[in-house]
Amino acid sequence: MVSNQSKLQRVQGWSVSSGLALIIVLIVFLPIAALAVQAMSSGVEHWSNLLRYVLPTATKNTLILLFGVAIVVSIVGTTTSWLVTAFSFPTRKLLVWALLLPLSLPAYIMAFAYVDLLHPLGPIQGFIRELLGYSSPREFRLPDARAMWGAILVMSMSLYPYVYFTTRAMFINQPVSLIEAARILGCSPRQAFFRLILPLARPAIVIGVVLALLETLNDIGASEFLGIQTLTTSIFNTWVARSNLGGAAQIACIMLGVVVLLIYVERHARRRQRFSNTQRMTTVRRHELKGWQGIIAMVYCWIPVVLGFIAPVWYLIWEAYKRLSQGQQISANLWHSAWNTLYVSIAATLLTVMAGLLIVWVMRDPRFKFKKIFSRVGSLGYAIPGTVLAIGLLTPYAWLDGVIAKFMSGVFSLSPQLYIMGSVAGLVIAYTVRFLAMTIGSLEAGYERIPQQLDTASRSLGQSYFKTFFRVHLPLLKPAIGTGALLVFVDTMKELSATLLLRPMNFETLATWLYAEAARGTYEEGVIAALLIVAVGLIPVIILARTQDKIKY
Repeated sequence: MVSNQSKLQRVQGWSVSSGLALIIVLIVFLPIAALAVQAMSSGVEHWSNLLRYVLPTATKNTLILLFGVAIVVSIVGTTTSWLVTAFSFPTRKLLVWALLLPLSLPAYIMAFAYVDLLHPLGPIQGFIRELLGYSSPREFRLPDARAMWGAILVMSMSLYPYVYFTTRAMFINQPVSLIEAARILGCSPRQAFFRLILPLARPAIVIGVVLALLETLNDIGASEFLGIQTLTTSIFNTWVARSNLGGAAQIACIMLGVVVLLIYVERHARRRQRFSNTQRMTTVRRHELKGWQGIIAMVYCWIPVVLGFIAPVWYLIWEAYKRLSQGQQISANLWHSAWNTLYVSIAATLLTVMAGLLIVWVMRDPRFKFKKIFSRVGSLGYAIPGTVLAIGLLTPYAWLDGVIAKFMSGVFSLSPQLYIMGSVAGLVIAYTVRFLAMTIGSLEAGYERIPQQLDTASRSLGQSYFKTFFRVHLPLLKPAIGTGALLVFVDTMKELSATLLLRPMNFETLATWLYAEAARGTYEEGVIAALLIVAVGLIPVIILARTQDKIKY
């Protein structure tokens, strides 16, 4: 009798857990469904206006930006990863991790820095004029950085590490027998790279490029600072400036179509990658580049590091030093924004980790038949641009506020108000939907290291599913939980798009503070906020670099 009751409790407990996990997955999918309903119910009059005045320019600029970024990041990321993997030259060991540094710099911070650095009265153009003997911008000035070339440069230098990292992982484990065979047959290193290595690395290149393009679609700050009208900025302006939510939802649906296409390409590349390496993996032997060849390789690899990290960070540090050395105090509003950023990031991290743990734990059970669906739908949020996610959450938030207001009015006689929309709670939920994929991915990798035999042994000793989770799984998952939590915390601190659209009134984070200062043209006021974001962003990059140090290359 006790045994049957225990089994019944286990079944009921697991059913409750799977039900909660299903609710979380549905919440992740809800913005997409709500967005489609909102777009279809907005009427054709919005479409005619968008097709005439908004979409032609925004679509053209978005496609040009995506194409330009794809070309640059694929070239820079692939060539630098091959150089540091296959050749020895001065500072190579330093470059292995230095090439990852731009990951710590959100594109909007890089754009923020370069708008001032490349200003006609800025330090770079001033130095060039002095070098050439000119005295004023009227005599000599570089092309305006607030143009498409500036946006492509900024986005590419910020995002090429995605391609660098994915291709380097591929290059390190290339079948060395193939490379040696190519060289025996008379292929030069350059010919071996283009005829053999590059075709084998195409799936990894595609994955890195798709990740970079998804980040490009999500960007709003860099495009705004550089004066480029994209689909993302059009969503923001259509909603905020024109109060046209239906039109914004329709533009967001177009962006979703682009996202779906990119995800399809990435999935196809992953399937190809599974079958690309069938031989025993051996570390590629490096060839030493001497003389001018080594110098050229070194300079080439340092260029993206300088453009993507050293130059903008140097500018931020220099401007912050000038402000502090002149006795200017750090604004109390900035400290308040930092506090807001800290507590909302902690709240989002805790909620996201708990939701991820529940989903992955339910997927772990052999009785669960929808593992692939849960994993993919639960990870959808990260692929959805922040502006699109914000538009999609408005309708569910409005409905939920109506339900809560009706309950509070009936039970406590409180006047109706907004409880979710325009609140910190709504912002935290949006962050959870957006970054849930990070914890799911990290925890799935952690669970792969826990054999099912441990679960069987625990249950044979009379432990329930819940006790097995807390006593067996949780201690073994601590590294995976820590990694996922760190990634969510850092990305929440850097998130700008969703924060701009869903934050409460007069609620500033470091990212929105920086955006506001740049919009006012007071760039020097935002440097402290930018440095704080960069400092936090360096943490996962350092951890990533340390994991690379453990690889024998």
